[in-house]
Amino acid sequence: MALAFMPKPVRELPWPMLALVTAIAGFSTLVLYSAAGGKGTWALPQAVRFVVFFGMAIAMSRLKPEWIKQAAFPAYVITLMLLIFVEALGFVSGGAQRWLSLGFINLQPSELMKPVIVLACAHFYALLPAREIRGRTAIWPAAVLIGIPAALILIQPDLGTAMMVVLGGLSIMFLAGLPMRLFVGGAAALAVVGPIAFSFLHDYQRNRILIFMNPENDPLGAGYHITQSKIAIGSGGLTGNGYLQGTQSHFAFLPEPHTDFIFATMAEEWGLAGGLFLIVAFLLILRWGMNVATDSKDRFSRLAAAGLTMTIFFYVAINLMMVMGLAPVVGVPLPLFSYGGSAMMTVMICLGLLMAIERQNRRDARRG
Repeated sequence: MALAFMPKPVRELPWPMLALVTAIAGFSTLVLYSAAGGKGTWALPQAVRFVVFFGMAIAMSRLKPEWIKQAAFPAYVITLMLLIFVEALGFVSGGAQRWLSLGFINLQPSELMKPVIVLACAHFYALLPAREIRGRTAIWPAAVLIGIPAALILIQPDLGTAMMVVLGGLSIMFLAGLPMRLFVGGAAALAVVGPIAFSFLHDYQRNRILIFMNPENDPLGAGYHITQSKIAIGSGGLTGNGYLQGTQSHFAFLPEPHTDFIFATMAEEWGLAGGLFLIVAFLLILRWGMNVATDSKDRFSRLAAAGLTMTIFFYVAINLMMVMGLAPVVGVPLPLFSYGGSAMMTVMICLGLLMAIERQNRRDARRG
């Protein structure tokens, strides 16, 4: 009833989805407050960021899909230039050169490339005639679009983000209808060259893969992150140890309790119940996103909506597998939940673009 008195553009927003997003972000502030030992060190900045990016997503929902389509290639070129600037002008933090200092904010261009690569590939396949989808012209341009930024991001080095960019691009290639044999053959080729590529990784990246296979080999060294994460998750049981009662994070046993391993921090205090709430909330958001893709009439909107939804899925899936010891630690945060602005900005951009496409879908449905 309250929505009836609001302007039409506000009433037409997907409020059930936005309520889920707000609930996840609100839950995050509670966990961050506890992870900081009952202080607002992380919770307050995160809440402010969410409000800002939430407003940004609402504003983006007013965009027309045609505008988004026309901006896809220019956005790709600009983001690619920013990645090059990172190599020349970026500053080093934590042993990696990933950020550009803009004074009021430290920008991580590789995060922007995650939604941009989806839009660029979707635009390419929207332009490609259907009869050419199984030819070489459907493969090499997209491979170049994906490969150049992925290589620049690997140099930083940032294996997790490079992997996300590649997965986002490959998702569009798959959804566009490229033959399955290409993906099967690519997987087989990767298995063959994998050992060779392994030798070119940085030492810390090789250690992450080796420790993933057997973390018990170095439980107090390279395997410490995964071991402590499993302990934190397991100790939470069904309902957790209680709010503000997490020993793994409060006594600094769990590394990065507010960023990459925040799910473990949450699970220790909120248990399986808290974990299921998060997983179900994300699944409902992902279902909404795929429904937007299914309802889209034009090829670009359909591919872009599905690709943006898959980008959010990869965030969630990789992070959860990482903290549970089912994947190597590659530094992928849990969207809307981990502390930090870069991943939140990326996900809210994805949601803003999805809302813009959904808005167009409703207009098309009314026109019949």
